[in-house]
Amino acid sequence: MDRKKLETLIKRVEGTKLDFKQKIDLEFESGRKELAKDVCAIANSRGGRGYIIIGIEDKTKKIVGIEGRGYNEEQIQQIVSSRTEPPIPIVYEVVEYDGKTLGVITIYDGGQKPYQLRETGAFHIRRGSTTDTMRKQEIASALQESFSLNLELCPIVQSSIECIDRDIVDKYFSFHRIESNEENRITLMENASIIRFDKDLGRHTATLGGILVFSRKNYVYIPHNMIRIVNKIDREEAEIIFIRGDLLTMLDTCEETLKRLLPVNYPVEALLEGVKNAVLYRDYTIFYKEIEIILGIDSISIISPGILVKGKDISNHNYVKRNMWIYEKLIALDNNRRFIKSGRGFSKMKKAFKNIGRVTFINSLSGDFFKVVYPGLGKIIN
Repeated sequence: MDRKKLETLIKRVEGTKLDFKQKIDLEFESGRKELAKDVCAIANSRGGRGYIIIGIEDKTKKIVGIEGRGYNEEQIQQIVSSRTEPPIPIVYEVVEYDGKTLGVITIYDGGQKPYQLRETGAFHIRRGSTTDTMRKQEIASALQESFSLNLELCPIVQSSIECIDRDIVDKYFSFHRIESNEENRITLMENASIIRFDKDLGRHTATLGGILVFSRKNYVYIPHNMIRIVNKIDREEAEIIFIRGDLLTMLDTCEETLKRLLPVNYPVEALLEGVKNAVLYRDYTIFYKEIEIILGIDSISIISPGILVKGKDISNHNYVKRNMWIYEKLIALDNNRRFIKSGRGFSKMKKAFKNIGRVTFINSLSGDFFKVVYPGLGKIIN
């Protein structure tokens, strides 16, 4: 944030989108809860992006600074993302002003209102300069607005057009028989919602779906987009393998890795079906979890953030309809045609292990994850 913008904010009075704080007590649980609550309230209030400026007395507006406090963006991001549902997009900056160091938390309008606190389930809003609990009608109104929102099209505020891979973009439009070149590429990407122009920033940012599908370095902006393989096979200490990149590259790399780690007589294709479903249907708004694959002698598990089926009974096939924008892009880009092959994934997995062991599906409403448990290598070896 530049000095002119900060100076303009300091001259304003506290309100629904602006809060001054002398300090935030992140070393105490009560302080961490209070920060999440205040961010949640500002995010739920109308008026675009909001700000918490740290190092200013809220009553007198005396600038005291934050020297020696040791706040950092990673710590603040972790507190907010782990305590709000869905995680609220924020940026923390340190700015010098009149010889003092101030901390500025920018709270973006991520388009996913209403936000709530995970621990209590409460929804908060700002009324003037105070934080209050949202009323029933306010929650209903916010929910009604969000029903028409496609989360994949929400902007990733710290991203830029430079993170989008042009080769992937051109391949996508070529599939639709559209020539993409230097003259029309930006317009095409805007029309396809791969990027959006941010008027406040004065530049383009990538959307969530755009950066997942079209950026090979998306983990810089959304670090939870990865596959974490925990290899416990014949090892005293587990081997950890991280797979990152655009979604199709992740699938290709995961396939190569699993085929390298597992014996040739293990039904790897059934595992890849589970990985494909996890990459496509996981909840990408859960910013503090990644897809995890645990390889062991007794069992092999694939754990995906976000439930896959509505309710506890997975046999009803009442799937959560998630990431359909991404689905269309992957169909166009995937040379291996993984997303248009016929047949239900659950049935394929069970059939592959028909004479080996049981495949179990766990749809955890409390943990907000979907887990597939396959027979381990012991069943194959024996």
